[in-house]
Amino acid sequence: MHEEEQVEVRTVGRGARVTRYGFGAAPIGNLYTAISDEQAAEAVDAAWTGGVRYFDTAPHYGLGLSERRLGAALRSRPRESYTLSTKVGRLLVPSSGGGRDDQGFDVQATHRRVWDFSRDGVRRSLEESLSRLGHDFVDVVLLHDPDDHWAEAVGEAYPALAELRDQGVIKAIGAGMNQWEMLGDFVKETDLDLVLLAGRYTLLDQSGAHGLLPLCEERGVSVVAAGVFNSGLLATEDATGTYNYGPAPHALVERARRVAAVCRRHGVSLPQAALAFPLRHPAVTSVLVGARSAEEVARNAALTAAPVPEALWADLTEESLIDPEPRR
Repeated sequence: MHEEEQVEVRTVGRGARVTRYGFGAAPIGNLYTAISDEQAAEAVDAAWTGGVRYFDTAPHYGLGLSERRLGAALRSRPRESYTLSTKVGRLLVPSSGGGRDDQGFDVQATHRRVWDFSRDGVRRSLEESLSRLGHDFVDVVLLHDPDDHWAEAVGEAYPALAELRDQGVIKAIGAGMNQWEMLGDFVKETDLDLVLLAGRYTLLDQSGAHGLLPLCEERGVSVVAAGVFNSGLLATEDATGTYNYGPAPHALVERARRVAAVCRRHGVSLPQAALAFPLRHPAVTSVLVGARSAEEVARNAALTAAPVPEALWADLTEESLIDPEPRR
């Protein structure tokens, strides 16, 4: 897809428009290994050329590096033509300790992360994100990993975001987590526009489908599916990657290879099926895919463009490798 072609979008919240596939910017924050500013910009440019108009980042990613790189890469684009999302919950505080970051990003530890879901913390975090991005506003703000901070997140951070949404400062609010249970609590007890569910609605883990996705469908809350490769195991045809950022258990490797074998019978690769699977559920609005290079973006774009026959899902269901198809 080229820039002049029509881009398929869906509306979330009060006017935030997201494409079926979004760009996850953690990798351009030097996730695991460093890349250059030029490589990061090329990855964003490739996503744009491929029709992506939804870009997600966070202060956590590379201690602000992801926000700086993403903001710079998008700055020349018409601001109303894309949706920009960031997160709150971790403040970046200058640190003089030196050394390297110890949370998965190949960057200097110039700052340390401080959990803060207070009202003031949310506003400070957003202001600092806008400064790093070099933008006047973001469209979507998410509570980021509030697993151990429920009371403060629901009692202070959520009302602060809801107020900003009511004022028209932001268009949509939500929460992003690697678990579905607390996201379900947010959906029940607040008025979120979306949830970002990482790794819990994939070819290997459909746990989010049982408690969260039907609830979101009932409440009109959009679901953005992330981590669809489960951190690597579904990203290659031979299923040799990591699972949830650690060594993959043998039983899951074997299950992934069984899924891959069924896919091959239908002329579909394992990563192609992993990218297509979440959008089958009526609650899922978009799939967020991380990439660190133009080559990775092009590879993923080719996979999402290739058709996946319905018979594949039927066979995977028959062999009890995925849950039955959800009702549309």
